[in-house]
Amino acid sequence: MDNAEKLIALSEQEFAHLGEGMVAYVKPMLSEEAARLFPGAGAIQPGLKLFALLAANGAPIMLADSKDAVIHSAWEHDLSTVSVH
Repeated sequence: MDNAEKLIALSEQEFAHLGEGMVAYVKPMLSEEAARLFPGAGAIQPGLKLFALLAANGAPIMLADSKDAVIHSAWEHDLSTVSVH
């Protein structure tokens, strides 16, 4: 087995912190899911398509009605973005 084939075992805690402070996830969601993830957001009209910016460990960062807004916020905070479907 050469170096490219070696597997690195991470603990659950190490895996949870992988990418922390460097990567954020852009996740499209309906307002019903957003209300659960962002309980402080107040009443949100049901059925709205929204976009969440989530930290590498899944913690919510921000919620917006446009993908561009969450990507712009990530760039302002020096975070690379990836999409979650």
